Amino acid sequence: MAKKTAPLLPATDELLSQFGDRLRLARLRRRLSAKQVAERAGMAPMTLRSLERGGSGVTMGAYLAVMQVLGIEKDLDLLGKADPVGRELQDAQLPAHSKTTRPGLSVRPRDAVKRLDAPNSGIKKLLKPSEDARDWIKKSGFASADALAGLIEPLASLKKKGR
Repeated sequence: MAKKTAPLLPATDELLSQFGDRLRLARLRRRLSAKQVAERAGMAPMTLRSLERGGSGVTMGAYLAVMQVLGIEKDLDLLGKADPVGRELQDAQLPAHSKTTRPGLSVRPRDAVKRLDAPNSGIKKLLKPSEDARDWIKKSGFASADALAGLIEPLASLKKKGR
């Protein structure tokens, strides 16, 4: 009996289907038959057919074997490389400005320990209620709940005054 694969969200399933379509298109552009690519990738033609349809049960190794046959295996290196969400989360914990103590060292070791102990302390100092939204985004790169509440408070006080 075949192993069951974890169900994918519809949007993720569509991404996999589009990837399979792109691999099929790459094969056709190179004027290679499905049989040729399957043999060179060391898989059954049925596996290649499932792969080109975006089958979630096909192993990552099979996808990479086909990419290798097509000469596009280096594209795998691009996956997850940018990671904008991860970088924002990481940058949110960095201090806004620190002096270097040694050449090439941008954060003093003592500051790094403080940063680990209280990751949001530097951000809270930066985000004052009176600051403009664009300023705090430029300075911190991260919107905390306190920062958003600080932006709302000045607007509420302006409405009370009738401005």
